[in-house]
Amino acid sequence: MPRSSPAPSRAGRAPWRNLVPLLLLAVAGYGAARVVQSAQLEPADFTFINGTEVATLDPATVTGVPEGRVLRAIFEGLTVKHPQTLDPLPGMAERWEISEDKRTYTFYIREGAVWSNGDPIDAYDFTYSWERFLNPQTAAEYAYQLWYVKNAKRYSTEVDDDGQPTIPFEEVGIKALDERTLQVELEAPTPFFLQLTAFYPLFPVNRRNIEEAQERFPDDWKNKWLQPENLVTNGAFRIAERRVNDRIRLVKNESYWDADSVAFDSIDVLAVEQYMTNLNLYLQGDADWINYIPNQLIPRLLEREDFDPGPYFGSYFYRVNVTQPPFDDVRIRRALALCIDRKAICEKITKAGQQPYYALVPPMPGYEAQEMQRPGAGLEYAEGFAADIAEAKQLILDAGYGPEGAPFPTIEIHYNTSETHRDIAEVIADSWKRNLGVRCKLLNQEWKVYLDTQRSLDYDVSRSAWIGDYLDPNTFMDIFVTGGENNKTGWGDPRYDELIAQASAEPDADRRNALLMEAERLLMDELPILPIYAYTAQNIVNPRLGGLEANPLDEQFPKWWYWRSDAELDAWRQRRALEGRSETQVEAPGPAAGLYPAVAPAGAFPESDPRHAISPLLDGTLERAAGGN
Repeated sequence: MPRSSPAPSRAGRAPWRNLVPLLLLAVAGYGAARVVQSAQLEPADFTFINGTEVATLDPATVTGVPEGRVLRAIFEGLTVKHPQTLDPLPGMAERWEISEDKRTYTFYIREGAVWSNGDPIDAYDFTYSWERFLNPQTAAEYAYQLWYVKNAKRYSTEVDDDGQPTIPFEEVGIKALDERTLQVELEAPTPFFLQLTAFYPLFPVNRRNIEEAQERFPDDWKNKWLQPENLVTNGAFRIAERRVNDRIRLVKNESYWDADSVAFDSIDVLAVEQYMTNLNLYLQGDADWINYIPNQLIPRLLEREDFDPGPYFGSYFYRVNVTQPPFDDVRIRRALALCIDRKAICEKITKAGQQPYYALVPPMPGYEAQEMQRPGAGLEYAEGFAADIAEAKQLILDAGYGPEGAPFPTIEIHYNTSETHRDIAEVIADSWKRNLGVRCKLLNQEWKVYLDTQRSLDYDVSRSAWIGDYLDPNTFMDIFVTGGENNKTGWGDPRYDELIAQASAEPDADRRNALLMEAERLLMDELPILPIYAYTAQNIVNPRLGGLEANPLDEQFPKWWYWRSDAELDAWRQRRALEGRSETQVEAPGPAAGLYPAVAPAGAFPESDPRHAISPLLDGTLERAAGGN
């Protein structure tokens, strides 16, 4: 539905967000013109900027955050997530049962659910999709996320000379008992398994969709089945059009089992990597949500109600290729890690509340992250960094480099396209040069090439990050097992592998945490990665948008999005005032009456809908405001 009062049409809304005079830059006009003029489409109900162009839309082979945002719109797993708490909710499974020993899950597939082509969805869609995901021929980097299932790891890793599994899939603990019943047997209790069933690599795909593409396009079926005119999906939206390096147009999937809970008829997903251009598009009204902003503007945006950075379960670090000298020497890796000026990065570049960090697992309740050992720990930052530098210099000498030894080779710092990644690389390169006498050169690559470079270990040190796939330290720790698909450092350690395996089989939470902490200490001693900081989410969102909630994984679910009415927008602002927030209001364009799903006329969400508990119209905000509390 096109937008209505109080905002003018999308093309003519340049003044509305009040910060535009701050950004009268040449790039603004260019960026807006490139995206808006090239579209030649009716405005979507909602538009967001996704950063880079997505690498693929095949759930089995996706690993990136940009791809995940799109997949959560067009596919649905056995479970979905609550938009705020991330608790598992029924999706393709209308209910499930867990055995007393917590090793067997029985999912009951939703009666009447269909694919976008009309095919019924049944338990066999999941056995097909999960076999494909685990099959070594698929080369799914996330296949290990199903290795919690009985014999799944053996199926993925024990192969014959032709690369085929040596055990039949019937021995894997994934069984369709009938069309409506899927039974999954785990190797050991896995407390986060229902989070995994909502994770995009475990989304089902339509078997007929793939097999027809294989028949029609034998030489190019891996690309053809994913084209909008061919792709069959089961989520709240489907792809109507895709313009590479421009946008993906999503439209509501009227065949979706819960279509009456979906408010928007159309969503545009823009592929724009330049942060300043992204912000200009938002400020001009050509986008409603962006998830990263130019760092130099963060201090001026913090006072606004549409920018609210918060904790994000992610870590920013550099991978080190330990397969080649001098990076095969832990003394070199340690020297480089000690000599990163994390405070300069956080205060002068990122500026959104990030803190210097010396561990892999980000802060989370119930787990104590294990930091790398350093002489400056516990000291004031400047004094501590000086102590760290002194040790780093000695380590370089001990490794045989420096004035009395061999010249240190030039280090290539590899990163994907981003002003922030470039700026961070420059700060690190400068610190290594000034303090260690190590010269660096920078290598910038676009997303797909960057990922290929990491996979092939064709780098020295590489800008990296990991965002938790679920709320558990294991989502970070199991990356770095020997030969892990997402390891990408060449590092491995038998004791580390043993600890991760023991933790995965340990039912006691305290003993499991102790095993994971011991593994993290080992990782921070060996340093195949150089920790830098823990992430914060940096969403800037039209305040009229409902259903996009802050949560630790910063996962957003288009199914839950809607436009608030003026009354609900006022209530939302009252709730923030009651929370003690003092912030500048901004205009919030969109329909004055809101745009609500059919199940929630005028915003009256039923109690069974998660939006009921978080709507400021329904959570008691108005009563508290009226009572002065």
